[in-house]
Amino acid sequence: MTSSSTVLRGVLISVFGLGVVGFVAPGSATTEGTSVSLPVEMVADYVHAVIEADREVYTKHVVERMQIKGVVVASENWEQKNTLPLPAQFLIESGRVMARKGHGIQYKLISLWPINKRNVATSEFEKTGLGTVLTHPTTPHTGFVKEGGARYFQAVYADLAVTQACIGCHNAHPDSPKRDFKINDVMGAIVISIPVK
Repeated sequence: MTSSSTVLRGVLISVFGLGVVGFVAPGSATTEGTSVSLPVEMVADYVHAVIEADREVYTKHVVERMQIKGVVVASENWEQKNTLPLPAQFLIESGRVMARKGHGIQYKLISLWPINKRNVATSEFEKTGLGTVLTHPTTPHTGFVKEGGARYFQAVYADLAVTQACIGCHNAHPDSPKRDFKINDVMGAIVISIPVK
């Protein structure tokens, strides 16, 4: 698991670095005199694609595989029980690692029905984004926001129920406010924040 976290950090930092340099400082990256820049929306899409791919690999090839083989399980209290983090916790932990790197890019999970109350929408933009992706899950809700004097591009992407393990956990959890999730239902959202000038 440590090596997958290291790989994730390396990939995320590479993708974030390329995108932020291109967007924030157009013209700073050149190849034979050609300026390279990426729209911030594309950078957010790239970041989201990396997050989703990493979580899918972790869920299918680590958590589900280890549980089927009876090696180790994933649990909510993974640190105390010496188990694997749940896939949602893996995403949250990797988001904390990214935030500590000091690049300014952040990502987190939010939901209308969070098991953990820390995962509620904390701004009007996030609340609107949750409502938008609930009805239009294939299109992210995007815009610019100000927080603490800084300006960010934010994108809210639908977080879909893609495995039976995630559905079973949410539907059976005693603190879950919603217990009828099905495959491909919107369970919440991933919010990506990218600093801009």
